[in-house]
Amino acid sequence: MKKNMGTTDKAIRILVAVVIGVLYYANIISGTTATVLGILAGVFIFTSFMSFCPLYLPFGISTLKKKKP
Repeated sequence: MKKNMGTTDKAIRILVAVVIGVLYYANIISGTTATVLGILAGVFIFTSFMSFCPLYLPFGISTLKKKKP
């Protein structure tokens, strides 16, 4: 797996996951919505720590800054 996520992308994903967690624990979301968003938050956290998003591959997207020689 080649890294394809930059720092900003990872930070935004982690922030969204934290917001979903706060909404769940504050009982603002529940039921199916909470389950779906919880799974999404887990995927966001996992992909952030791996610095790899499989959905970027088919589209050739990379938010990783290229190193200058």
